[in-house]
Amino acid sequence: MRSVAPPLPRAAVKTTTAATPLKPILKPSSTVLGTRRTSDDAGLDDDTMSSLQSPRKRQRVEFDLNNIEIHEIREIGARSVEEIKQEIKKALDRHDQGDDEDYGILKEVLSGKQSLGEDDEDSDEDEDVDPTLPAKRRQELNIYLLSLASFSPRLGRACDGLVKSVLQCQWLGRDELFAKVYIQFLAALASAQGARLTQIITSVLERFVDSRPSDWAVPNYPSVSREAAQQRLHVALRYILQLFPAAKPVLEHLIHTKYPFHDDPKRMHLAYVGNLLELRKYCPDLRAEIMDLIISRLIKIDVEMQMDFDNMDDRLAAMVAMALQSSRENGNQDEEDSDESDAESVDSDESEDDEYSRVKTVKENIEKMDFILDTLFDVYTPSFADPQSDDALEAFEDMLSQFSSLILPTIKSRHTQFLIFHFGQQSERLIDAFCGTCINIAFESQRPMVLQQAASSYLASFVARGAHVPGHIVVKIFEVLGFHLDQMRAVYETSCRGPDVRRYGPFYALMQALLYIFCFRWQDLITSVPDDVDKDDPSSYLDQELVWESEIQGIMRRNIYSKLNPLKVCAPAIVEQFALLAYRFKFMYVYPRIESNKRLRLSQFSSGAYSSGGALRDVAFDMNDDSWQQLGSFFPFDPYQLPISKRWIEQDYLQWKPIPGLNPDEQEDDSSDDEELGDDDEVVGEDTATDDEAGKDE
Repeated sequence: MRSVAPPLPRAAVKTTTAATPLKPILKPSSTVLGTRRTSDDAGLDDDTMSSLQSPRKRQRVEFDLNNIEIHEIREIGARSVEEIKQEIKKALDRHDQGDDEDYGILKEVLSGKQSLGEDDEDSDEDEDVDPTLPAKRRQELNIYLLSLASFSPRLGRACDGLVKSVLQCQWLGRDELFAKVYIQFLAALASAQGARLTQIITSVLERFVDSRPSDWAVPNYPSVSREAAQQRLHVALRYILQLFPAAKPVLEHLIHTKYPFHDDPKRMHLAYVGNLLELRKYCPDLRAEIMDLIISRLIKIDVEMQMDFDNMDDRLAAMVAMALQSSRENGNQDEEDSDESDAESVDSDESEDDEYSRVKTVKENIEKMDFILDTLFDVYTPSFADPQSDDALEAFEDMLSQFSSLILPTIKSRHTQFLIFHFGQQSERLIDAFCGTCINIAFESQRPMVLQQAASSYLASFVARGAHVPGHIVVKIFEVLGFHLDQMRAVYETSCRGPDVRRYGPFYALMQALLYIFCFRWQDLITSVPDDVDKDDPSSYLDQELVWESEIQGIMRRNIYSKLNPLKVCAPAIVEQFALLAYRFKFMYVYPRIESNKRLRLSQFSSGAYSSGGALRDVAFDMNDDSWQQLGSFFPFDPYQLPISKRWIEQDYLQWKPIPGLNPDEQEDDSSDDEELGDDDEVVGEDTATDDEAGKDE
């Protein structure tokens, strides 16, 4: 297995020839402790043990990731292993007899909280001036931990307190040698006490959220960088997995339970996700589970963020935009400073009104979404270096699995799905894979109706908005959807008395998908134009005699004028936009149908009215309001506006381009609207194109 850490440099502390001995931390004992058996049980060889006892050796510590062993440890005057083993055995023996005085002191020592500085109360005047005292104390702590490993068979339930103290020890911020000894101790403990495997892995995973130097810093130890601390975590976890392959199911469970809560700070989410992605590199058995976990938690944040926006008025949405802009202008200040600022403002935050809390929550969720998605785009990109390769297809199939099981059933997801939008356009092979998945789901009769409708929306939005979806695929998808639409119509019309979204939901979802595709990709549906048409000028198509793909007009005409009457049920904004384009391109004239629909009440045809016999006596809803019986305008690839990660989408996305002269009566108003509804980089969560006016981006 490839090593992720370079060899450690030679230690810089010099050997002393006349070192001052340290006073025992525990009471002295004449009992000689430790046997070869317990050393072997701990996974420590004689060379390791003897090197700890030799005060004159100046030797180098090497880190072999494939077999972590402390080959040589240098000493500068600390007490021997045998002396410390005697103290540990005495403390454990007395603890078994009910005397916990020495046991309590041992817990304190191994917790790593004992002072290493010159203010040690047990130090005499000679020690006060000994500059090597901190180094001696550090070395002695190494020996304590190394010696304790040989007693692993005795660290059962009766020693829960001692084990807990060791597992809570802040080992990431200490020297490299201590980190190695600590990892060896974890391995020895897991080997001798298999029931503690979950506890050991938990102690490692709990540090996955650490992201600031203050999270692992230890007084009187040199500072440890974030990269070095993260590397130590994964050296430990990888070593445990190598020694105990059966730990993987335990790990799979724990990465779920230790995932930060949705309202935890952004830094914790980013640190945890970063560590999960690092774990994914050396634990291939959990690659899919890790990505599923990240995506599922990301969707929860995405949905919460969108729901919060739905409940906000324009003023609060503007406040969120201002807060995001201010954060970016501050240059994403150092996390340590940011967290200190947060801590100082807790009291004032608690006194702020509800509006401030809502704005702050939405802002933090947006930033979590933005940073995590940006990371995921970066992680997936190498797999698609060759979009035609089998590796790319395999990676995309994993994404399709996440899409089908996690994203598709979540109607309110707003941004997470853009991962598949981006990578799904890397080649026609991948485009075909995504479109095929959506078509299969949309037309599988055993699927829930809500999933069928969602699949139709995803397919239409992908084809309409995908800048790299070629025209011939647009035509093919349109024809396939039209074929299935005709089949549905033939089945439904036999029992249809009028439009009813409850009974014929899949038909209306499919019809709305075609209307939406037409609004964005009408140029791809044309086969021939007059000579005076400029293909780069959409306005030159207006009022021209255009030749459309065969069957396109027939599909639309048959279904629009059927008993199912889809123009009454589909989202009014999309219907209006389609009607205007179809009229000006001489594709179809549907305004008479729209006018007649205004005199039609959907309540008289609703399935609930059929069953109760009270079609015209429905008092639960306003008889003049048909909106509750019409399709929503959900199209999942409406404009993506997360400020950082949008860089991945910008070249993949078809923005709505207003056609000059399309509606002369409202040309002046459209011009004003274009300025107000242009793509606004600073606003996240504004109503989308299909929410208010079909085809217009923010």
